Amino acid sequence: MTIQIFDPTIEAKGRHIAYAPRPKSLAGLRIGLVDNSKHNSDQLLLRIAGLLERDYGAKAHVMRRKRSAGVPPSPEIIDEFKAGCDIVVAGVGD
Repeated sequence: MTIQIFDPTIEAKGRHIAYAPRPKSLAGLRIGLVDNSKHNSDQLLLRIAGLLERDYGAKAHVMRRKRSAGVPPSPEIIDEFKAGCDIVVAGVGD
């Protein structure tokens, strides 16, 4: 009798992630805040927005909540941020 053993794992493949360039200053920029819907993520994001506005001159912020932490933002949120925000911050609660 022969026993065959199968290894279900695969080798991880690296991938390159291209990040958007950072602005030289936040002065006058509009901030998009992505609330991941976990407990206190909205509070964390509001504090971050307050600091960015007070200490770094960001002009304003808009916060939108994802329907679940495990999914990406809806196309509507992404479109709104593309049209009306200069930078976006995603928050994690719990």
